[in-house]
Amino acid sequence: MNYTTVMTMKNHRDNMKAIISILFVCISGMIYAQNPAPADTATKRILLLGGYAHLGNGKVIPQSAIGIANGKITFVMDGRNFKPSRLAFDTIIDVYGKQVYPGIIAMNTSLGINEIEAVRATNDYNETGSLNASARSIIAYNTDSKVTPTVRSNGIMLAQVTPRGGLISGQSSVVELDGWNYEDAAYKMDEGIWMNFPSLQTVKAWWADAEDEQKKRSEKQMSDLNELFYEAQSYSSGNNSVYNPNFEAMKGLFNKSKTLYIRCNYVKDILAAISFGNKFNLKIVLVGARDGWMVTKEIKENNIPVVIMRTHVLPERDDDDIDLPYKLPYLLSKEGIDVAITDDGFWQDRNIPFQAGEAVGYGMDKEEALKAITLTPARILGIDATVGTLETGKDATIIVSSGDVLDMKSSDIQIAYIRGKEINLDNIQKQLYRKYERKYGLKASE
Repeated sequence: MNYTTVMTMKNHRDNMKAIISILFVCISGMIYAQNPAPADTATKRILLLGGYAHLGNGKVIPQSAIGIANGKITFVMDGRNFKPSRLAFDTIIDVYGKQVYPGIIAMNTSLGINEIEAVRATNDYNETGSLNASARSIIAYNTDSKVTPTVRSNGIMLAQVTPRGGLISGQSSVVELDGWNYEDAAYKMDEGIWMNFPSLQTVKAWWADAEDEQKKRSEKQMSDLNELFYEAQSYSSGNNSVYNPNFEAMKGLFNKSKTLYIRCNYVKDILAAISFGNKFNLKIVLVGARDGWMVTKEIKENNIPVVIMRTHVLPERDDDDIDLPYKLPYLLSKEGIDVAITDDGFWQDRNIPFQAGEAVGYGMDKEEALKAITLTPARILGIDATVGTLETGKDATIIVSSGDVLDMKSSDIQIAYIRGKEINLDNIQKQLYRKYERKYGLKASE
């Protein structure tokens, strides 16, 4: 055996050792940072006793008694004179001094279809092409996402998983943030279709196209949308010999069993979006609507809800009030407009309750702000008969915090249920915290 052969074999062994070492490290990390297993079906009869219950509809019960059985809320009542029978419940949990809320609902999220922003293979929210009404976000939803438990730890129990790109992005679905697969997690499939409305606002900047080019592009996009919706409307009203998946997906828009969610921000775009919805007699929801405070009359007259995305942003214009993004929920809600507060992302969704809390600091009533992340999203999504409030007969999707869930400083979710199933609130961030706390011998107070 010559020298070259020996060195080749040695290099091969060294490479194999390196590969095995890397695999060992990766596997070890995966084992350490496993997501909690989904909870088992709820069977226990549970009593939450003594908590300050925020019902989600504007009402509160300072010292409540909440019964849970078979995944449903069996009663919600004043607990001051309530004397529970030990035989009536499998578990009685003393939550005296704690805050009890309905599970928070995140709208317009890419949670579960977006994992690592810089890794294209983990991003499954954007179909190729421009008109993708038939695209279904639900089939791409990953229940094993490492992000989901971190969001869940801040009280988010349900999410509207939403596609992003093109003029017509596709169909959104509502999921529970617990389940072995997307079929387990699905709460309401294909409930709406998402549109990125062509902006009629031209941009003057060195990096932007010429204004004429911008106008031509917007006109072409509007023409494409009008043609699509006229054809889909015709398709939905008659027998068709040729199957069209986009038109099939859009059928529900014309009988209003589905909602058209329109992303738009500027005054011109908002007014044009309202006109577009009226032209085809659609049930629409405005998403973003950063200029909505200027056209509250038109939004209110057409009874259109608004989903506000991310109040933690800078003002749109140089001469805008510096506090305008924080005030927007209040400015719309005080005019009688149904407002939902959410974020625009996936891991950022854990900040939804804090954005609602910030709206309180800028004029919004506290229970109204809570409604904006519970009941109002449930109404928009058409699931308010079963979630969104703490009421008898509804799903026992409940969170219990030691402090105010709208306050970043005091919020600490200690107990969570999804349809009566107790949810493990551990996550990779908590695991890393415990790991390095142990490594460096630190305490939380330090």
